[in-house]
Amino acid sequence: MFDLGWVRVANAPALIAIEQIVAVEVHTIGLWTLNLSRITAAVDTPGRFGFVYATTAMHVEQGEERFLLEYDSATSSVWYDLEAVSRPRHPLTRLGFPVTRAFQHRFARDSHERMREEIQTPRP
Repeated sequence: MFDLGWVRVANAPALIAIEQIVAVEVHTIGLWTLNLSRITAAVDTPGRFGFVYATTAMHVEQGEERFLLEYDSATSSVWYDLEAVSRPRHPLTRLGFPVTRAFQHRFARDSHERMREEIQTPRP
């Protein structure tokens, strides 16, 4: 969900576990930035998998994001839910709020498309 070319997880081997730091690199307007968030909740059941993270002081935004995959075994349907609540933290994100918001919407679109591609890829 993060392997988008312009967004990637810098510490990809990190476990999805409460208190784990997630380091996300983002390429915007010619610059790479590193944003740190901390996992605050994790879900791992037969039909649901995901996590919630909250931004840290080392993030350009202030807020939370939830990433949740759900599988319905009766219909073989897969759902990907991405929910974010945030506001600018860094002065440059405040100044460029419309641009920042556009990148957040782009991330949501690209992340959903990436998950669609992953789900539709045949497995051996």
